[in-house]
Amino acid sequence: MSTTRHLVNRQRRLATVAAAERAATTTPPRPRSGRGPDPEKPDTPQDEADPHSEEDDGDDEPEAGKKAPRRRPRLSLPAVLCVLTLVLGAVAAWAFTSAASLRDDPSRQNTALTDISRTSEVKGQITEAVGAVFSYDYASPTKAETAVTKYLTGKAVQQHADMLAEVREQAPKQKLVLTTTVTDSGVELLDGDRARLLIYADQRNTRTGKSEETTYAAAMFSVDAVRKGGSWRISAIDTFTR
Repeated sequence: MSTTRHLVNRQRRLATVAAAERAATTTPPRPRSGRGPDPEKPDTPQDEADPHSEEDDGDDEPEAGKKAPRRRPRLSLPAVLCVLTLVLGAVAAWAFTSAASLRDDPSRQNTALTDISRTSEVKGQITEAVGAVFSYDYASPTKAETAVTKYLTGKAVQQHADMLAEVREQAPKQKLVLTTTVTDSGVELLDGDRARLLIYADQRNTRTGKSEETTYAAAMFSVDAVRKGGSWRISAIDTFTR
């Protein structure tokens, strides 16, 4: 009887030792306390974190003190076409106005430097005309009158009469001879049958009375000229006096 009890007790002790050894070798998983990494999961690098982690979620909301970027409004295609139409219309209007102003600008129609033959023609004929109409001999007054009829037209006729009125009056008494010689001239404007010239001239005034006396003077003035009947005639005289 004692032997049997002893055998049972021995088997119980062996079973208890075996159970303790199994408990020591097998450790149950510990619950996560929120501190440190999960013992059953390997550490994940920061760069390979889940795209839906808390760090990515923080980018969806603007940080404190920073303004969210503004989105620029996008123009629709019809609006863009409308703007382009207005711009092109403005450019076309400006180009038309500029072209018209260039056509109307007298300087753009001036051919004094390009039409050499016509420039030489008007210069030669007006030089001759100035020498004839601004010269006067008391002994042959009809020669001066012929020159006026041949070389002057328009308001230049009256202008010339006013300028030489005193010469005509004093010429018979003082036996006056007035000689005008053009020393230089330049064509300022040549536009078809119209021209404007700048004249430089020397004038010699000789009194052949009891005591002969000669005086000299230089003159500068401009004349307008028109072409009539194949020849150039003076239409206006400008002595630059007011």
